[in-house]
Amino acid sequence: MTALAHETLEAAMPKVTTPPSDLDDVLWRAWKAMELPEGYHAEIVEGFIEVSPTGRYSHGRTANRLRRALDKALDGGEFAAHQDLNVIHGRKVWIPDVFVALEDADEHVTEDGLGIDAAAVHLVAEVVSPDADSRARDRDRKRRAYARAGIPVYVIIDDYQGHGSVTILSDPVPGEARYASETTVPYGTAATVPEGPAKGFAIGEDVTGPGRAAG
Repeated sequence: MTALAHETLEAAMPKVTTPPSDLDDVLWRAWKAMELPEGYHAEIVEGFIEVSPTGRYSHGRTANRLRRALDKALDGGEFAAHQDLNVIHGRKVWIPDVFVALEDADEHVTEDGLGIDAAAVHLVAEVVSPDADSRARDRDRKRRAYARAGIPVYVIIDDYQGHGSVTILSDPVPGEARYASETTVPYGTAATVPEGPAKGFAIGEDVTGPGRAAG
């Protein structure tokens, strides 16, 4: 947890006036009470509120390229690529860089209106940032979290593994918090989504592009 996350959580906690039943409930109430400075967002990942700054230019460029390419591939169907929305699973909340769900997903919005139910999400994608904690979050903590939620496909675009790589994880095993299938290819080799609305979609240099991401 970053210093900002800790400070914000401390500020939010006094607003919880009833004894919480468990840690998930504490975190959920604190997350909803948080008021973050502009340029930051908060997620609940594996028992912690994690606060992150908005990605730098190259991070956003890669995410936007992926979203546009997915939208083009999905054009004419009922699914679309989304950004900057909460994906909620129980008392967990994530903000993937890109995810695929119904274009008109109103029926899958959570009862409190805070986000889209993870059960309606068919693919999530994260663009790895350079700092060690962000790399661990995308490569490990979110991998387990998304698998627990049963999200069918997880794409990791990682500029900091070798000379850059794309990993596609599929066949989640929720009870074991893992994906049974994993394919990793280096930049320059297309990585193909194996299932779901984006089945056959290839992530290549049009997404990863020239140059190295800066976070």
